[in-house]
Amino acid sequence: MTAPVAVPLWLFLLIIAFALTSFASNFLFPSVRWFFRRRMERALARLNARLDRPLDIFKLAERQDRIARLVYDAKVMEAVSEHARETGVPGPVAFEEARRYAREIVPGFSTTLYFGVAIRLARWLSRALYRVRFGRIDLGLRGIDPQATVVFVMNHRSNMDYVLVTWLVAGRASISYAVGEWARFWPMSLLIRAMGAYFIRRSSRNALYRRVLARYVQMATAEGITQAIFPEGGLSLDGRVGEAKLGLLSYIMAGHEPGGRDVVFVPVGLAYDRVLEDRLLTAADAAGNRRFRGKPLTIIAFAAKTFGRILVRRFKGFGTAAAAFGQPVSLEGFKDDVKEATPDALGQHLMAAIARVVPVVPVALVAAALREGSANRAELAVVMARLQGELQARGAVLKLPPQGLTAALEEGLAPLIGRRLVTEDLKPVAGAERVLAFYAAAVVQRLTTE
Repeated sequence: MTAPVAVPLWLFLLIIAFALTSFASNFLFPSVRWFFRRRMERALARLNARLDRPLDIFKLAERQDRIARLVYDAKVMEAVSEHARETGVPGPVAFEEARRYAREIVPGFSTTLYFGVAIRLARWLSRALYRVRFGRIDLGLRGIDPQATVVFVMNHRSNMDYVLVTWLVAGRASISYAVGEWARFWPMSLLIRAMGAYFIRRSSRNALYRRVLARYVQMATAEGITQAIFPEGGLSLDGRVGEAKLGLLSYIMAGHEPGGRDVVFVPVGLAYDRVLEDRLLTAADAAGNRRFRGKPLTIIAFAAKTFGRILVRRFKGFGTAAAAFGQPVSLEGFKDDVKEATPDALGQHLMAAIARVVPVVPVALVAAALREGSANRAELAVVMARLQGELQARGAVLKLPPQGLTAALEEGLAPLIGRRLVTEDLKPVAGAERVLAFYAAAVVQRLTTE
Protein backbone atom coordinates (compact mmCIF):
# COMPACT_ATOMS: atom_id res chain seq x y z
CA MET A 1 0.00 0.00 0.00
CA THR A 2 2.93 2.34 0.58
CA ALA A 3 4.91 1.35 -2.49
CA PRO A 4 5.55 4.22 -4.91
CA VAL A 5 3.67 4.28 -8.21
CA ALA A 6 5.28 5.75 -11.30
CA VAL A 7 2.95 7.63 -13.67
CA PRO A 8 3.65 9.86 -16.64
CA LEU A 9 3.93 13.56 -15.87
CA TRP A 10 0.89 14.41 -18.02
CA LEU A 11 -1.25 11.92 -16.08
CA PHE A 12 0.00 13.30 -12.75
CA LEU A 13 -0.89 16.85 -13.82
CA LEU A 14 -4.31 15.64 -14.96
CA ILE A 15 -4.95 14.00 -11.57
CA ILE A 16 -3.94 17.21 -9.76
CA ALA A 17 -6.21 19.26 -12.03
CA PHE A 18 -9.18 16.98 -11.31
CA ALA A 19 -8.46 17.15 -7.57
CA LEU A 20 -8.27 20.95 -7.60
CA THR A 21 -11.47 21.17 -9.64
CA SER A 22 -13.29 18.88 -7.22
CA PHE A 23 -12.01 20.86 -4.21
CA ALA A 24 -13.05 24.16 -5.77
CA SER A 25 -16.52 23.01 -6.81
CA ASN A 26 -17.32 21.27 -3.52
CA PHE A 27 -15.61 23.52 -0.96
CA LEU A 28 -14.18 26.77 -2.33
CA PHE A 29 -16.92 27.97 -4.68
CA PRO A 30 -19.80 27.30 -2.24
CA SER A 31 -17.91 29.23 0.44
CA VAL A 32 -17.26 32.15 -1.89
CA ARG A 33 -20.86 32.14 -3.08
CA TRP A 34 -22.07 32.05 0.54
CA PHE A 35 -19.79 34.99 1.43
CA PHE A 36 -20.99 37.17 -1.45
CA ARG A 37 -24.60 36.08 -1.02
CA ARG A 38 -24.54 37.14 2.63
CA ARG A 39 -23.06 40.50 1.64
CA MET A 40 -25.70 40.92 -1.09
CA GLU A 41 -28.53 40.02 1.33
CA ARG A 42 -27.33 42.61 3.86
CA ALA A 43 -26.99 45.27 1.15
CA LEU A 44 -30.45 44.39 -0.18
CA ALA A 45 -31.95 44.64 3.31
CA ARG A 46 -30.44 48.12 3.75
CA LEU A 47 -31.74 49.14 0.31
CA ASN A 48 -35.26 47.86 0.98
CA ALA A 49 -35.33 49.77 4.26
CA ARG A 50 -34.91 53.00 2.23
CA LEU A 51 -37.48 52.22 -0.45
CA ASP A 52 -41.21 52.83 -0.12
CA ARG A 53 -41.78 49.90 -2.50
CA PRO A 54 -39.21 47.20 -1.53
CA LEU A 55 -37.72 44.97 -4.22
CA ASP A 56 -39.74 41.80 -4.66
CA ILE A 57 -38.57 38.21 -4.98
CA PHE A 58 -39.93 37.81 -8.53
CA LYS A 59 -37.80 40.69 -9.80
CA LEU A 60 -34.66 39.41 -8.05
CA ALA A 61 -35.01 35.84 -9.27
CA GLU A 62 -32.61 34.58 -11.91
CA ARG A 63 -33.74 35.53 -15.41
CA GLN A 64 -33.66 31.92 -16.60
CA ASP A 65 -35.91 30.91 -13.71
CA ARG A 66 -38.45 33.58 -14.64
CA ILE A 67 -38.32 32.55 -18.30
CA ALA A 68 -39.01 28.94 -17.30
CA ARG A 69 -41.82 30.00 -14.99
CA LEU A 70 -43.42 32.00 -17.80
CA VAL A 71 -43.03 29.35 -20.49
CA TYR A 72 -44.44 26.56 -18.30
CA ASP A 73 -47.31 28.67 -17.01
CA ALA A 74 -50.64 26.91 -17.58
CA LYS A 75 -52.10 29.76 -19.62
CA VAL A 76 -49.03 29.96 -21.84
CA MET A 77 -49.09 26.20 -22.40
CA GLU A 78 -52.76 26.51 -23.35
CA ALA A 79 -51.84 29.28 -25.81
CA VAL A 80 -49.10 27.05 -27.29
CA SER A 81 -51.61 24.22 -27.85
CA GLU A 82 -54.08 26.58 -29.53
CA HIS A 83 -51.34 28.05 -31.71
CA ALA A 84 -50.18 24.59 -32.80
CA ARG A 85 -53.74 23.54 -33.59
CA GLU A 86 -54.61 26.72 -35.52
CA THR A 87 -51.38 26.93 -37.54
CA GLY A 88 -50.77 23.21 -38.02
CA VAL A 89 -47.19 23.35 -36.70
CA PRO A 90 -45.95 20.55 -34.40
CA GLY A 91 -46.36 21.14 -30.67
CA PRO A 92 -42.59 21.23 -29.93
CA VAL A 93 -42.12 23.87 -32.64
CA ALA A 94 -44.90 26.03 -31.16
CA PHE A 95 -43.39 25.58 -27.69
CA GLU A 96 -39.95 26.72 -28.90
CA GLU A 97 -41.58 29.75 -30.49
CA ALA A 98 -43.17 30.64 -27.15
CA ARG A 99 -39.83 30.09 -25.41
CA ARG A 100 -38.18 32.49 -27.89
CA TYR A 101 -40.80 35.15 -27.14
CA ALA A 102 -40.29 34.65 -23.40
CA ARG A 103 -36.53 35.15 -23.74
CA GLU A 104 -37.20 38.32 -25.71
CA ILE A 105 -39.66 39.74 -23.16
CA VAL A 106 -38.39 38.74 -19.72
CA PRO A 107 -35.85 41.23 -18.35
CA GLY A 108 -32.96 40.72 -16.01
CA PHE A 109 -32.35 43.01 -13.08
CA SER A 110 -29.13 44.17 -11.48
CA THR A 111 -29.47 46.12 -8.23
CA THR A 112 -25.89 47.34 -8.62
CA LEU A 113 -26.46 48.61 -12.14
CA TYR A 114 -29.86 50.14 -11.35
CA PHE A 115 -29.15 51.81 -8.00
CA GLY A 116 -25.40 52.24 -8.37
CA VAL A 117 -25.11 53.40 -11.98
CA ALA A 118 -28.45 54.11 -13.67
CA ILE A 119 -29.90 56.40 -11.01
CA ARG A 120 -26.70 58.42 -10.66
CA LEU A 121 -26.44 58.72 -14.43
CA ALA A 122 -30.12 59.72 -14.70
CA ARG A 123 -29.68 62.38 -12.01
CA TRP A 124 -26.56 63.81 -13.65
CA LEU A 125 -28.03 63.77 -17.17
CA SER A 126 -31.32 65.37 -16.10
CA ARG A 127 -29.58 68.17 -14.24
CA ALA A 128 -26.99 68.65 -16.96
CA LEU A 129 -29.57 69.10 -19.72
CA TYR A 130 -32.47 70.75 -17.90
CA ARG A 131 -33.60 72.88 -15.01
CA VAL A 132 -35.72 70.24 -13.29
CA ARG A 133 -38.95 71.27 -11.57
CA PHE A 134 -41.30 68.64 -10.21
CA GLY A 135 -43.92 68.09 -7.55
CA ARG A 136 -43.54 65.94 -4.47
CA ILE A 137 -43.85 62.29 -5.39
CA ASP A 138 -44.88 61.38 -1.84
CA LEU A 139 -48.13 63.28 -2.45
CA GLY A 140 -48.82 60.98 -5.39
CA LEU A 141 -48.04 57.82 -3.40
CA ARG A 142 -49.61 58.85 -0.10
CA GLY A 143 -52.29 56.50 1.16
CA ILE A 144 -51.54 53.68 -1.29
CA ASP A 145 -51.74 50.21 0.19
CA PRO A 146 -48.14 48.97 0.64
CA GLN A 147 -49.22 45.61 -0.79
CA ALA A 148 -50.72 47.12 -3.94
CA THR A 149 -48.93 47.09 -7.28
CA VAL A 150 -48.10 50.62 -8.39
CA VAL A 151 -48.20 51.41 -12.12
CA PHE A 152 -47.05 54.88 -13.18
CA VAL A 153 -48.96 55.96 -16.32
CA MET A 154 -47.42 58.87 -18.23
CA ASN A 155 -47.69 60.98 -21.34
CA HIS A 156 -44.81 60.28 -23.72
CA ARG A 157 -43.07 63.50 -24.72
CA SER A 158 -39.46 62.47 -25.25
CA ASN A 159 -37.08 59.57 -24.83
CA MET A 160 -35.75 61.63 -21.92
CA ASP A 161 -38.92 60.50 -20.09
CA TYR A 162 -37.21 57.25 -19.10
CA VAL A 163 -34.25 59.13 -17.64
CA LEU A 164 -36.29 61.77 -15.82
CA VAL A 165 -38.78 59.40 -14.18
CA THR A 166 -36.06 56.93 -13.16
CA TRP A 167 -34.46 59.72 -11.15
CA LEU A 168 -37.73 61.13 -9.77
CA VAL A 169 -38.73 57.85 -8.11
CA ALA A 170 -35.18 56.72 -7.29
CA GLY A 171 -35.69 56.85 -3.52
CA ARG A 172 -39.12 55.26 -3.67
CA ALA A 173 -38.95 52.20 -5.91
CA SER A 174 -37.28 50.53 -8.86
CA ILE A 175 -39.35 50.81 -12.02
CA SER A 176 -39.87 48.21 -14.70
CA TYR A 177 -40.48 49.98 -18.01
CA ALA A 178 -42.27 48.72 -21.09
CA VAL A 179 -39.87 49.67 -23.88
CA GLY A 180 -40.57 49.60 -27.61
CA GLU A 181 -38.48 47.89 -30.27
CA TRP A 182 -36.43 51.05 -30.92
CA ALA A 183 -33.95 50.02 -28.20
CA ARG A 184 -33.45 46.41 -29.25
CA PHE A 185 -29.89 46.73 -30.41
CA TRP A 186 -26.66 45.67 -28.77
CA PRO A 187 -25.42 46.82 -26.25
CA MET A 188 -28.45 49.02 -25.44
CA SER A 189 -30.69 45.96 -25.11
CA LEU A 190 -28.40 44.39 -22.49
CA LEU A 191 -28.33 47.60 -20.45
CA ILE A 192 -32.10 48.09 -20.58
CA ARG A 193 -32.82 44.49 -19.60
CA ALA A 194 -30.36 44.72 -16.68
CA MET A 195 -32.35 47.73 -15.44
CA GLY A 196 -35.51 45.62 -15.28
CA ALA A 197 -37.23 46.90 -18.44
CA TYR A 198 -38.97 44.57 -20.87
CA PHE A 199 -39.36 44.91 -24.62
CA ILE A 200 -42.66 44.83 -26.44
CA ARG A 201 -43.46 44.58 -30.15
CA ARG A 202 -46.15 47.25 -30.37
CA SER A 203 -47.19 46.37 -33.90
CA SER A 204 -47.10 42.58 -33.61
CA ARG A 205 -50.28 40.73 -34.62
CA ASN A 206 -48.94 37.30 -33.65
CA ALA A 207 -51.52 35.79 -31.29
CA LEU A 208 -49.01 33.58 -29.46
CA TYR A 209 -46.66 36.50 -28.87
CA ARG A 210 -49.49 38.62 -27.46
CA ARG A 211 -50.54 35.78 -25.13
CA VAL A 212 -46.99 35.33 -23.82
CA LEU A 213 -46.59 39.10 -23.32
CA ALA A 214 -49.97 39.34 -21.60
CA ARG A 215 -49.09 36.56 -19.21
CA TYR A 216 -45.74 38.13 -18.32
CA VAL A 217 -47.41 41.47 -17.56
CA GLN A 218 -50.03 39.71 -15.45
CA MET A 219 -47.44 37.71 -13.51
CA ALA A 220 -45.30 40.78 -12.86
CA THR A 221 -48.35 42.75 -11.72
CA ALA A 222 -49.52 39.92 -9.45
CA GLU A 223 -46.06 39.80 -7.85
CA GLY A 224 -46.19 43.54 -7.05
CA ILE A 225 -43.52 44.82 -9.44
CA THR A 226 -43.68 48.61 -9.77
CA GLN A 227 -44.14 49.43 -13.44
CA ALA A 228 -44.16 52.47 -15.72
CA ILE A 229 -46.08 52.51 -18.98
CA PHE A 230 -46.84 55.05 -21.67
CA PRO A 231 -50.46 54.31 -22.61
CA GLU A 232 -50.18 56.40 -25.81
CA GLY A 233 -47.88 53.70 -27.15
CA GLY A 234 -45.39 56.15 -28.63
CA LEU A 235 -44.11 59.70 -28.59
CA SER A 236 -46.69 62.44 -29.10
CA LEU A 237 -46.33 63.87 -32.60
CA ASP A 238 -48.36 67.03 -32.01
CA GLY A 239 -47.64 67.80 -28.36
CA ARG A 240 -51.06 66.75 -27.10
CA VAL A 241 -51.88 63.90 -24.74
CA GLY A 242 -53.40 61.32 -27.07
CA GLU A 243 -55.71 58.36 -26.70
CA ALA A 244 -54.61 55.24 -24.88
CA LYS A 245 -53.54 52.08 -26.67
CA LEU A 246 -55.30 49.40 -24.67
CA GLY A 247 -52.86 46.47 -24.90
CA LEU A 248 -51.06 46.63 -21.55
CA LEU A 249 -54.07 48.07 -19.71
CA SER A 250 -56.28 45.24 -20.97
CA TYR A 251 -53.69 42.66 -19.87
CA ILE A 252 -53.56 44.16 -16.37
CA MET A 253 -57.34 44.29 -16.07
CA ALA A 254 -57.76 40.73 -17.35
CA GLY A 255 -55.22 39.40 -14.84
CA HIS A 256 -56.67 41.23 -11.84
CA GLU A 257 -58.50 38.96 -9.41
CA PRO A 258 -61.28 40.49 -7.26
CA GLY A 259 -60.13 40.57 -3.66
CA GLY A 260 -56.52 39.97 -4.66
CA ARG A 261 -53.63 42.39 -4.82
CA ASP A 262 -54.93 45.79 -5.91
CA VAL A 263 -53.38 47.71 -8.80
CA VAL A 264 -52.98 51.47 -8.31
CA PHE A 265 -52.32 53.68 -11.32
CA VAL A 266 -50.44 56.92 -10.62
CA PRO A 267 -50.91 59.52 -13.39
CA VAL A 268 -47.72 61.44 -14.24
CA GLY A 269 -47.55 64.49 -16.49
CA LEU A 270 -44.24 65.36 -18.17
CA ALA A 271 -43.24 68.52 -20.02
CA TYR A 272 -40.09 70.11 -21.44
CA ASP A 273 -39.06 73.54 -22.67
CA ARG A 274 -37.09 71.68 -25.33
CA VAL A 275 -38.07 68.27 -26.60
CA LEU A 276 -34.90 67.01 -28.23
CA GLU A 277 -36.85 65.15 -30.93
CA ASP A 278 -39.33 67.97 -31.68
CA ARG A 279 -38.43 68.48 -35.36
CA LEU A 280 -38.46 64.74 -36.06
CA LEU A 281 -41.84 64.37 -34.36
CA THR A 282 -43.49 67.30 -36.13
CA ALA A 283 -42.07 66.14 -39.47
CA ALA A 284 -43.58 62.69 -38.90
CA ASP A 285 -46.88 64.34 -37.98
CA ALA A 286 -46.83 66.40 -41.18
CA ALA A 287 -46.12 63.24 -43.20
CA GLY A 288 -48.98 61.41 -41.50
CA ASN A 289 -46.88 58.50 -40.26
CA ARG A 290 -44.56 57.53 -37.44
CA ARG A 291 -41.40 57.17 -39.54
CA PHE A 292 -38.74 59.25 -37.86
CA ARG A 293 -36.20 60.22 -40.48
CA GLY A 294 -33.37 61.33 -38.23
CA LYS A 295 -29.89 61.11 -39.72
CA PRO A 296 -27.60 59.10 -37.41
CA LEU A 297 -24.52 61.26 -38.11
CA THR A 298 -26.50 64.44 -37.39
CA ILE A 299 -27.78 63.01 -34.11
CA ILE A 300 -24.30 61.87 -33.07
CA ALA A 301 -22.84 65.26 -33.95
CA PHE A 302 -25.53 67.06 -31.93
CA ALA A 303 -24.95 64.80 -28.92
CA ALA A 304 -21.16 65.20 -29.13
CA LYS A 305 -21.43 68.98 -29.39
CA THR A 306 -23.83 69.17 -26.43
CA PHE A 307 -21.73 66.98 -24.16
CA GLY A 308 -18.58 68.81 -25.21
CA ARG A 309 -20.16 72.09 -24.10
CA ILE A 310 -21.27 70.46 -20.83
CA LEU A 311 -17.72 69.29 -20.11
CA VAL A 312 -16.22 72.75 -20.67
CA ARG A 313 -19.08 74.35 -18.68
CA ARG A 314 -20.38 76.42 -21.59
CA PHE A 315 -23.78 74.75 -21.85
CA LYS A 316 -26.74 76.79 -20.59
CA GLY A 317 -29.22 73.94 -20.72
CA PHE A 318 -32.41 73.24 -22.63
CA GLY A 319 -34.64 75.07 -20.17
CA THR A 320 -37.15 73.48 -17.81
CA ALA A 321 -38.09 69.82 -17.50
CA ALA A 322 -41.09 69.28 -15.25
CA ALA A 323 -43.18 66.47 -13.81
CA ALA A 324 -46.36 66.42 -11.77
CA PHE A 325 -48.30 63.61 -10.13
CA GLY A 326 -52.06 63.13 -10.22
CA GLN A 327 -54.52 61.44 -7.90
CA PRO A 328 -53.90 57.65 -7.78
CA VAL A 329 -56.56 55.46 -9.38
CA SER A 330 -57.32 52.13 -7.71
CA LEU A 331 -58.33 49.40 -10.16
CA GLU A 332 -60.63 47.83 -7.56
CA GLY A 333 -62.20 51.22 -6.84
CA PHE A 334 -62.60 51.92 -10.55
CA LYS A 335 -64.41 48.63 -11.07
CA ASP A 336 -66.71 49.39 -8.14
CA ASP A 337 -67.49 52.95 -9.26
CA VAL A 338 -67.84 52.49 -13.03
CA LYS A 339 -70.69 50.39 -14.32
CA GLU A 340 -68.95 49.48 -17.59
CA ALA A 341 -65.39 49.05 -16.29
CA THR A 342 -63.81 48.13 -19.62
CA PRO A 343 -60.19 48.71 -20.69
CA ASP A 344 -61.45 51.48 -22.97
CA ALA A 345 -63.17 53.26 -20.07
CA LEU A 346 -60.07 52.86 -17.91
CA GLY A 347 -57.85 54.19 -20.71
CA GLN A 348 -60.02 57.27 -21.18
CA HIS A 349 -60.08 57.91 -17.44
CA LEU A 350 -56.32 57.62 -17.07
CA MET A 351 -55.49 59.76 -20.11
CA ALA A 352 -57.81 62.50 -18.86
CA ALA A 353 -56.07 62.32 -15.46
CA ILE A 354 -52.66 62.57 -17.12
CA ALA A 355 -53.74 65.53 -19.28
CA ARG A 356 -54.86 67.40 -16.16
CA VAL A 357 -51.40 67.24 -14.58
CA VAL A 358 -49.16 67.88 -17.60
CA PRO A 359 -47.15 70.88 -16.35
CA VAL A 360 -47.18 74.20 -18.18
CA VAL A 361 -43.57 75.34 -18.64
CA PRO A 362 -42.32 78.73 -19.91
CA VAL A 363 -41.86 77.80 -23.59
CA ALA A 364 -45.36 76.29 -23.75
CA LEU A 365 -46.92 79.41 -22.22
CA VAL A 366 -45.01 81.75 -24.56
CA ALA A 367 -45.80 79.61 -27.63
CA ALA A 368 -49.51 79.65 -26.73
CA ALA A 369 -49.45 83.45 -26.21
CA LEU A 370 -47.70 84.00 -29.55
CA ARG A 371 -50.67 82.44 -31.33
CA GLU A 372 -52.58 85.69 -30.70
CA GLY A 373 -50.07 87.78 -32.66
CA SER A 374 -48.57 90.12 -30.06
CA ALA A 375 -46.79 93.13 -31.53
CA ASN A 376 -44.24 93.55 -28.71
CA ARG A 377 -43.15 92.05 -25.43
CA ALA A 378 -45.50 94.16 -23.37
CA GLU A 379 -48.51 92.83 -25.29
CA LEU A 380 -47.09 89.31 -25.09
CA ALA A 381 -46.80 89.65 -21.29
CA VAL A 382 -50.46 90.72 -21.08
CA VAL A 383 -51.59 87.68 -23.07
CA MET A 384 -49.40 85.41 -20.93
CA ALA A 385 -50.92 86.86 -17.75
CA ARG A 386 -54.43 86.20 -19.05
CA LEU A 387 -53.56 82.62 -20.04
CA GLN A 388 -51.94 82.05 -16.66
CA GLY A 389 -55.12 83.19 -14.91
CA GLU A 390 -57.29 80.92 -17.04
CA LEU A 391 -54.99 77.96 -16.38
CA GLN A 392 -54.99 78.59 -12.64
CA ALA A 393 -58.79 78.79 -12.67
CA ARG A 394 -58.87 75.33 -14.24
CA GLY A 395 -56.45 73.91 -11.69
CA ALA A 396 -53.58 73.44 -14.15
CA VAL A 397 -50.09 72.65 -12.92
CA LEU A 398 -47.79 75.62 -13.59
CA LYS A 399 -44.02 75.08 -13.44
CA LEU A 400 -42.86 78.65 -14.03
CA PRO A 401 -39.91 80.52 -12.49
CA PRO A 402 -40.61 81.79 -8.96
CA GLN A 403 -39.37 85.26 -9.99
CA GLY A 404 -42.67 85.90 -11.77
CA LEU A 405 -44.16 86.33 -15.23
CA THR A 406 -41.37 88.56 -16.54
CA ALA A 407 -38.83 85.81 -15.87
CA ALA A 408 -41.18 83.26 -17.46
CA LEU A 409 -41.39 85.44 -20.58
CA GLU A 410 -37.60 85.60 -20.86
CA GLU A 411 -37.13 81.87 -20.14
CA GLY A 412 -39.74 80.94 -22.75
CA LEU A 413 -38.95 83.45 -25.48
CA ALA A 414 -35.15 83.36 -25.50
CA PRO A 415 -34.83 79.72 -26.66
CA LEU A 416 -37.48 80.23 -29.37
CA ILE A 417 -35.54 83.18 -30.76
CA GLY A 418 -32.21 81.38 -30.29
CA ARG A 419 -33.46 78.38 -32.27
CA ARG A 420 -34.79 80.69 -35.00
CA LEU A 421 -38.38 79.65 -34.49
CA VAL A 422 -39.43 83.22 -33.73
CA THR A 423 -37.97 86.53 -34.93
CA GLU A 424 -37.00 89.40 -32.65
CA ASP A 425 -40.28 91.14 -33.53
CA LEU A 426 -42.21 88.06 -32.32
CA LYS A 427 -43.15 86.69 -35.75
CA PRO A 428 -43.01 82.93 -36.41
CA VAL A 429 -40.22 82.02 -38.82
CA ALA A 430 -41.45 80.42 -42.02
CA GLY A 431 -41.67 76.65 -41.56
CA ALA A 432 -41.58 76.86 -37.76
CA GLU A 433 -45.35 77.07 -37.25
CA ARG A 434 -45.77 73.35 -36.62
CA VAL A 435 -43.00 73.28 -33.99
CA LEU A 436 -44.55 76.28 -32.20
CA ALA A 437 -47.93 74.57 -32.26
CA PHE A 438 -46.27 71.46 -30.81
CA TYR A 439 -45.19 73.40 -27.71
CA ALA A 440 -48.41 75.41 -27.43
CA ALA A 441 -50.51 72.24 -27.55
CA ALA A 442 -50.21 71.54 -23.81
CA VAL A 443 -51.75 74.91 -22.95
CA VAL A 444 -54.41 74.73 -25.68
CA GLN A 445 -55.45 71.23 -24.66
CA ARG A 446 -55.64 72.16 -20.97
CA LEU A 447 -57.86 75.16 -21.72
CA THR A 448 -60.20 73.40 -24.13
CA THR A 449 -60.85 70.12 -22.27
CA GLU A 450 -62.18 69.38 -18.82
